[in-house]
Amino acid sequence: MREVQTSGRPVAHVARDLGIHKEALRQWVRQAQADHGDRPDLLRTAEKDELAQPRKENAELRRANEILKAASVFFAKELDQPRTRPTR
Repeated sequence: MREVQTSGRPVAHVARDLGIHKEALRQWVRQAQADHGDRPDLLRTAEKDELAQPRKENAELRRANEILKAASVFFAKELDQPRTRPTR
């Protein structure tokens, strides 16, 4: 980001010199600007992390719920089957 800011060169030129994709560098520059408060229209990294945590937990809970549903169906089928006594 510093190279883009100090040189005044376009992001695409700096990216080419660094051997990285221009859009990757552009995103890094934008995120650095947001983190420094220069881009109030974008979320800071800490804010993105705060939003990602509940989403991750929600996904884990959904997976656990699906597993529990499958287990309850399995055990319900087991309980519905007639019991036979072993023959001696």
